[in-house]
Amino acid sequence: MSANRIYVFQRFERFWHWSQAALIITMLITGFEVHGTYKLFGFEKAVNIHTIAAWTLIGLWVFAIFWHLTTGEWKQYVPTLKKVDAMIKYYALGIFTNAAHPFRATRLSKHNPLQRLAYLFVMLCIGPLIWFTGWFYLFYDAWNAWGVDKYLSLEWVAFFHTVAAFLMLTFLIAHLYLTTAGHTPTSHIKAMITGWEEVE
Repeated sequence: MSANRIYVFQRFERFWHWSQAALIITMLITGFEVHGTYKLFGFEKAVNIHTIAAWTLIGLWVFAIFWHLTTGEWKQYVPTLKKVDAMIKYYALGIFTNAAHPFRATRLSKHNPLQRLAYLFVMLCIGPLIWFTGWFYLFYDAWNAWGVDKYLSLEWVAFFHTVAAFLMLTFLIAHLYLTTAGHTPTSHIKAMITGWEEVE
């Protein structure tokens, strides 16, 4: 079956995607060093890099939210349960039996139902957990002035920040694996580089 090329991902989407990926990976690497998992940059430098990457990512997200709202692209992330069962079956079995993909990307519908649910989970659960715990972690010295030192424990803030980091790492690994689920193992990656998706 021949493949047709359609322009799916706009230039800013591709910039946002790869910049976000680089910043998140940077934060994971430096964050796990701050946690004491290994030594790469040294504690102080890792903290500085981690903090700079976090503020940069916040700025990127603010701009991305503005872009999505003004262009209407936010609709791409509205969750749906339609064909979710077909997507689960495909990812569980269909990939290994060369079954037809139950979803075809279009300019107006770029993400399959499972992707939409996964992105919603990241935006509503993982993201807020990372940012709230990271905020309190970063401004620990201000807890007393804010009047929250009686209610928060640095140990628990650090614990939940680490939990959020592992959840983000899990999402990243799953995301990388599912990029190979196109009609070729690299077709989804190429689409996010060029903007053009090949569909059968």
